[in-house]
Amino acid sequence: MSKKPPVKAAASSAAEILAARAAARNTDSGPASPAPAAAGKGDAPAQRAIDTQALASGMTSNANKPLEHGEANAQSTPAGVTVAPPSRLPGASTLSEANASDKTGAVALEALNATIGTLDRVRVDSSGQVLTTNQGVHIADNQNSLKAGARGPVLLEDFILREKLTHFDHERIPERIVHARGSGAHGFFECYEPLTQYTKAAPFKEAGKVTPVFVRFSTVAGERGSKDTARDVRGFAVKFYTDEGNWDLVGNNMPVFFIQDAMKFPDLVHAVKPEPHHQMPQAASAHDTFWDFVSLMPESTHMLMWQMSDRAIPRSYRMMQGFGVHTFRLVNDAGESVLVKFHWQPKLGTHSLVWEEAVKISGADPDFHRRDLWEAIDAGEYPEWELGLQIFTEEQAEQFSFDILDATKLIPEELVPVQIVGRLVLNRNPDNFFAETEQVAFCTAHVVPGIDFTNDPLLAGRIHSYVDTQISRLGGPNFHELPINAPIAQVHNNQRDGMHRQAIHRGRVAYEPNSLAGGCPFQAGAAQGFMSVARRVDAKESADKVRIKPEKFADHYTQARLFFESQTEVEQAHIGNAFRFELSKVTVPAIRERVVSMLMNAAPDLAQRLAQDLGMELPAPMPKALETPATPEVEQSPALSLTARPGDGGIRTRKVAVLVANGVEGASLEKVIAALVAEGAVPRLVGARLGTCVGAGGEKFAVDATMENSPGFLFDALVLPDGAQAVEALDADAHTLEFLRDQYWHCKTILALGASEALLAQAQIPLTMPEGEPDPGLILADAASVDDAITAFITAVGGPRQFGRENDPPRA
Repeated sequence: MSKKPPVKAAASSAAEILAARAAARNTDSGPASPAPAAAGKGDAPAQRAIDTQALASGMTSNANKPLEHGEANAQSTPAGVTVAPPSRLPGASTLSEANASDKTGAVALEALNATIGTLDRVRVDSSGQVLTTNQGVHIADNQNSLKAGARGPVLLEDFILREKLTHFDHERIPERIVHARGSGAHGFFECYEPLTQYTKAAPFKEAGKVTPVFVRFSTVAGERGSKDTARDVRGFAVKFYTDEGNWDLVGNNMPVFFIQDAMKFPDLVHAVKPEPHHQMPQAASAHDTFWDFVSLMPESTHMLMWQMSDRAIPRSYRMMQGFGVHTFRLVNDAGESVLVKFHWQPKLGTHSLVWEEAVKISGADPDFHRRDLWEAIDAGEYPEWELGLQIFTEEQAEQFSFDILDATKLIPEELVPVQIVGRLVLNRNPDNFFAETEQVAFCTAHVVPGIDFTNDPLLAGRIHSYVDTQISRLGGPNFHELPINAPIAQVHNNQRDGMHRQAIHRGRVAYEPNSLAGGCPFQAGAAQGFMSVARRVDAKESADKVRIKPEKFADHYTQARLFFESQTEVEQAHIGNAFRFELSKVTVPAIRERVVSMLMNAAPDLAQRLAQDLGMELPAPMPKALETPATPEVEQSPALSLTARPGDGGIRTRKVAVLVANGVEGASLEKVIAALVAEGAVPRLVGARLGTCVGAGGEKFAVDATMENSPGFLFDALVLPDGAQAVEALDADAHTLEFLRDQYWHCKTILALGASEALLAQAQIPLTMPEGEPDPGLILADAASVDDAITAFITAVGGPRQFGRENDPPRA
């Protein structure tokens, strides 16, 4: 049969071409037949439709589908079927891609993923560039929040502050950016006397009222796995579960801070964190970026004195103070307010480590503070603090030489005494670290009726930042429903949904006012609900929108001098040693010089010593922001010294190493151990190996620690045993002399019984202080004086360390 000749396609009519072009401009339907070729001439939408049809028709089926079945094909997977498009139009996201701009650029390069290539495409170099927001807007002032007047409140419209803090809040997920390394415990706060004349806050309403609490202690700069004993500020955050809602008093173990305005908080933390190019050093401020920043922020001088002091390396969380840092308000039922500073005073006194000891502990037991807190609570030795308030009026505040809104300033106790109002007791360890200690969310915005804020610009930023941080860290806005964060007071509001919502609300109303739920939940009104104190009106203050600090904020050195001059000679020496160590780690001499020039304005003798120790010329004092500050009311405040708070002199929970070996003289050792236990100390028998040591009289002593796993620097004091055989065995072990030397050089008390005096000689331990006087921390006892020696030993352990031993540099 002969084939018929093909039928020649009729030319497209004008109507068909127009219809095809019109159809190509729609995105939700299309014609049944392909567009005629002529429709694409000079018309991009129609040509795209034509080319897309041609591309799609080139693949009538999946030719590889039969090869997807059967074991015979298992090892011969074919390449995918492809069809080359007639043009680039079918692959375009939009026909408008040819319209280039400085933002969009041009059409994508063919067959190229432009995100793959060298990192040059995303590297940023800000040299010579103006500071901007994330939207590219030039920032005129990066030092101050926008306030209603120099001492007025920070304004919500400050988009620069909010963007900066919000981005900072979300930089690390889920770990806290700061205070990542923490330990926590449950307990209670008990009010001593009602404070209703000052405040209607629930915890202070009546004598004996008990409020449950959860407390979290932390370091600031380190990450979650860092060491406990870093030189750092310590967080001291208390969540009060009051019957009128949760109140979070989020503070530190130092009463001042580095900066005056929340605008600078991200800068401070970025400077003190590990340097971003190599992520070193961890949990340390001894590096270039930190000292570069603070040396350009002289308001940090006061805080630097605190951080370089022994306060930055506490012996225990149980032996450090806590402070609310900011000035807050107390408000009573009549709506009257006074100003207040919060202080936590440890019953055990304030005690610290020495630097070399802290460094060694961090290697042997990076969980030193966490372990100490846990063990004390589990042993029934509940840590306790008393809450003290500095209460004063606005009229008093106006007369101070400093501004009470400045977080770099404290109020000397000589000006406003601390009034003790209650006690905090921690009596229960968490059941689960993550569920409680890690998930607890503290926010400075969490206050109850009777507690209110001031216009402190650093506090204002924290009020925003903490809530924002928790939303990110804990996965959404419902972090308050996690069990550890939930209040004991009832929660009723119209907030709904969001990630991880737990509450299942009944009914259909989620708004107020309403009639469908009878108006409920309804607002409490001024008589029962939280009411902010009306802003004080002062005709001398403007309410203009400004980015500026009050004039008194410019006094950067007076209180730094006050703190330094209030320390003992030993404490001043430690501050100098800390500055020397930290600045020796700085690699840029100009930064080092800048810090010393700053200290010239606060403590010239300290600056001169540092210049000598660092091998540099003494620089001129840094120009002051305020040449003639107000005359300070107080030039020395003994309460600022650690020695002012020794505690009750007891030795409860102090860990005492008792070295043992076969052949110890058992009777004297048993006396020592019994006396220590009776006083609440924790003696540990330390030997060369675990097991049992047999005394000269057949006594058996169970060794529960070794000099290898529990070095000398982990203990508060040391007992050396009598018994010639035991002393000989200990002398043969090099660990013994290292153990003994650490105890001595860390200024701890040592009791040497009988023959063990020979160990002191072997370790080259002098029996006198450097000036020749007897060393009260070295107690020697023969058989006749054991009882008196034990009494003297316990007294010395309960007192301050034997800092008279210290020499700089140490004696060989």
